[in-house]
Amino acid sequence: MLCLDLPKAERIRKQLASDEQLERWAAGAKALGDPTRLAVALAIDAGDSACVCDLAWIVGRDERLVSHHARQLKASGIARSQRDGKMVMYELTERGRELLAAVATPGVTA
Repeated sequence: MLCLDLPKAERIRKQLASDEQLERWAAGAKALGDPTRLAVALAIDAGDSACVCDLAWIVGRDERLVSHHARQLKASGIARSQRDGKMVMYELTERGRELLAAVATPGVTA
């Protein structure tokens, strides 16, 4: 037995994002799904921008690990980087700030 409200289903289907957009959103959500990347993103957000050595100290993790996660945040479009002499400074993109706000809301538990 098929129970389908065809007009409603068609309207919703037309409003769905493209597969490409869904992949992009999923990549952003997945990037913040790792506790270390989430900590790094929160630290970047709190300081507006930061280098890997500062981020490593802030989140209490190895610098190479933090560098790896910062690059993943950049690859997913959550962060961007800019070279400042020998240092690479990371900052969140607007999309990154929005995703982070949706995932990590201070004072809200599970």
